[in-house]
Amino acid sequence: MPIYEYQCQACGHEHEALQKLSDAPLINCPACSQPELMKKISAAGFRLKGGGWYETDFKSGNKKNVAGESGSSSASAPSAASCCGGSCKSSH
Repeated sequence: MPIYEYQCQACGHEHEALQKLSDAPLINCPACSQPELMKKISAAGFRLKGGGWYETDFKSGNKKNVAGESGSSSASAPSAASCCGGSCKSSH
């Protein structure tokens, strides 16, 4: 079950709730009891580690992203040769 973040529009209280995907969004603020809770959009707080289908089935060669890997930073921009094998004519 995912953890959703909420913020009250009346008092500013922030709240986290563990809910099923099918559950209706919360409305009432637990701090001020006003029906002003709004669901926030946030990034997931986890990373898949180790071997598994997400590491082995969709990557080729040595392009693994396994925990403890001592390679280059993932924040670097891909070169034209690495993103499409150099077959595209766009300037990266």
